[in-house]
Amino acid sequence: MKRKQLEQEIRRKDILDAAERVFFSKGFENASMDEVAKEAEFSKRTVYVYFNSKEQIYFEIMIRGYRLLIGMLEKDFLEHPPEDAQAELRSIFFSFYRFREACPLYFKAIMEYETKDTDARSGVEDESKKECYRLGEQLLGYLSRALLNGVKEGTLKKGLDCRKLALILWACTIGVFNVSEKKSSYLKDYHQVDPKELVTDYFDMIMGFLDRNGEI
Repeated sequence: MKRKQLEQEIRRKDILDAAERVFFSKGFENASMDEVAKEAEFSKRTVYVYFNSKEQIYFEIMIRGYRLLIGMLEKDFLEHPPEDAQAELRSIFFSFYRFREACPLYFKAIMEYETKDTDARSGVEDESKKECYRLGEQLLGYLSRALLNGVKEGTLKKGLDCRKLALILWACTIGVFNVSEKKSSYLKDYHQVDPKELVTDYFDMIMGFLDRNGEI
């Protein structure tokens, strides 16, 4: 790598690192490019040389989070190869849960985007957005393949629309994770339910529904 290119890569990383500190401490909506520039110790003009908007930076941060999550998932697959589709689904689900525990700020960044009206950021048409969406589709692909494997091997119900079901599971999982995190005191005080237990019970219920012999 040429020296100039290396310097540009380092500068870009420094800006992203600074943006993370600002966004994670203040929240995306409350943060400004001026604050990012100040934290990075660059001029605002320099920041705009590398990133065309605050939204682009947000997508870059989500990309980091998605890559960490996918890395954890693939490491689990490598170290503990699933014996069947149900074990594969469990690995995916609990890798996601561990990601939430190990990388809460990246998890929060991804979840806040997933639960907001995306039209507000629909104007971001660049490689950052495309890469972020590609990684999201990669995660959905893991789910879809696991479901399809279960149908083929006969451990899951026949006739499942695996791609659509993967979208539904992703959406439901995001909802359960958000409730378990944001309503943890409510769950404990009013329902005597441990938030982690809620997450585990949710997964067991889903698997019971999908199992070829399962009943709800």
